[in-house]
Amino acid sequence: MKGVLMKAGQLLGLIVEALPDGAKQALASLQSDAPPMAPSLAARVIADELGADPDRLFRRWDPMPVAAASIGQVHRAVLDDGRHVAVKVQYPGVADTFHGDLANAELLYAMFSRFALPGLDPAALVDELRTRMLDELDYRIEAANQQAFVDHYRDHPFIRVPAVVPERSRARVLTSEWVDGSTWAQFAATASPAARQRAGEILFRFAQGSIHRFGTFNGDPHPGNYRFHDDGSITFLDFGLVKRWSAGEWDRLAPCMDAIVVDRDPAALMEAMKVAGFLPATTDLDPADVYAYVSSPYAAYLTDTFTFSPERVAEAFQRVIDVKGPYEPVIRALDMPPSFVVLDRVVWGVSALLGGLGATGPWRAILAEYRNGGRPATALGEADARWWADRQGSEHGRH
Repeated sequence: MKGVLMKAGQLLGLIVEALPDGAKQALASLQSDAPPMAPSLAARVIADELGADPDRLFRRWDPMPVAAASIGQVHRAVLDDGRHVAVKVQYPGVADTFHGDLANAELLYAMFSRFALPGLDPAALVDELRTRMLDELDYRIEAANQQAFVDHYRDHPFIRVPAVVPERSRARVLTSEWVDGSTWAQFAATASPAARQRAGEILFRFAQGSIHRFGTFNGDPHPGNYRFHDDGSITFLDFGLVKRWSAGEWDRLAPCMDAIVVDRDPAALMEAMKVAGFLPATTDLDPADVYAYVSSPYAAYLTDTFTFSPERVAEAFQRVIDVKGPYEPVIRALDMPPSFVVLDRVVWGVSALLGGLGATGPWRAILAEYRNGGRPATALGEADARWWADRQGSEHGRH
């Protein structure tokens, strides 16, 4: 199973801990590998896109992929200058399949409405997800996204992004610097508690730094997108699903977060949610009920120290989707602005990752570093702050 259905399964897999055991096992396979295409098909895609067979374009080309997923597969190769690279090759015909699967908007709206919470507008959410998923089909967009993150995090003390090789990249082929390192499964099986804690904080800082500093963030936080290194740094992979704030988007959403985390003010939250489009302009909901429900995914930021676990993530998610529970009136009134769709994926996805690591930390204080310019809360925060100050100073000097 490839294409839209597999991609949808990967999205659902982000909250796999909240699902029954049978669903966990089925969806877990979608986070790793799919059956690869034949070597001759991969070679044909490269020839069509780059004008020559891979054996002529690369000093060394491995015809067997090292990974295969929903849209394409990755091969290892060596450039003429000796650089080792990862070459992502899109499955032939997958673009047509995606366009066909996503073309019938009315059918998608009807399907999504069966799973959505009662108050949500399925059309707006489907349109946003469809746009993001279609972007993933053009590797030129992904290459530009990845290069933006290379530039954003250049010389960072613990965040790495592999360089793009533009002369070997096209719409269906993306060539990047090869990265060695432990996969999520390897790291989770062998890492010490301190290493798991450090990794969790880095994953969290990458998400928050991207959202707040650069207004551009990776919307695909799942285990296959990381490589862990012996020096404690992490390489971030796969920038096909990237969200950029348009003018005013974050300005409308941020007051909701501030009302939950900073001010803890139910009345202010109600007003901010009306402005952002989460609630209708007039409602008789109790602000305390709205706050209790909406704050569920943000429990880690409401206390000085919090330990993530699969059980806590599952409990929070089950509370959010419990349409017959104590917050039924709130759920029925809530809508989700399209601009929040990808950010919501990041909130739940990162929480699931931290739950898998059992990460403990002062998450509220770390968030304040990025949201309000707070003082560094950890040693990693101090290193990040020094890097950010140097970066700002260098940019100021250039101007």
